[in-house]
Amino acid sequence: MTQDLCAFPITRKWPARHPDRLQLYSLPTPNGVKASIMLEETGLPYEVHKVDFGSHDQTSPEFLSLNPNNKIPAILDPNGPGGKPLALFESGAILVYLANKTGKLLPAGEAARWHTLQWVMFQMGGIGPMFGQVGFFHKFAGKDFEDKRPRDRYVAESKRLLGVVDRQLAHSKWIAGDEYTIADIATFPWIRNLVGFYGAGELVGFDEFRHVKRALDAFVARPAVERGLNIPPR
Repeated sequence: MTQDLCAFPITRKWPARHPDRLQLYSLPTPNGVKASIMLEETGLPYEVHKVDFGSHDQTSPEFLSLNPNNKIPAILDPNGPGGKPLALFESGAILVYLANKTGKLLPAGEAARWHTLQWVMFQMGGIGPMFGQVGFFHKFAGKDFEDKRPRDRYVAESKRLLGVVDRQLAHSKWIAGDEYTIADIATFPWIRNLVGFYGAGELVGFDEFRHVKRALDAFVARPAVERGLNIPPR
């Protein structure tokens, strides 16, 4: 059933050419690509809309109507629970929602499900914020601060977090076990960004974490990941 999405103010700025498809509002950042990779992995039909930070799209009234926290990604699913449209923000929530919707990449067994979700929360509460601070103090404006104690604080915590992941991966193929899950989709874009875009691999001693490197290589080699990392195109 085709839904009328005109009631959602965001469609005034980003009209839906395919209102029957899930609408994705995003950029190819570590958080943004979580949603695009998940959509590519599950095969759900979707339409992508670029949220241009250079034009301050994220603070427009239309975008704020969907996400009051003015962050990407956000989605509008015309076929949400009960067949009604659902607007959703926060990348972790989006991953869980899409996993529930499709029955993919989140174990059905209750114990395995919670085991996976704890690693998603680990990324949301630790890896994302800490790696982001390393990026600020190493690549962006913070790099010019003469006092390196803030940088070193976040570098030390990032190394600790990488160690946690490395020890987990020492006895499993993927983060939550031998099956690829949303825990991997949540985590590896941030690790890739830390050593790639932020250029902080040497700073955090990335070569020490051989199990992380092995799993990161396997992650980026997935065709759906390769596609999702470039959606929407820069």
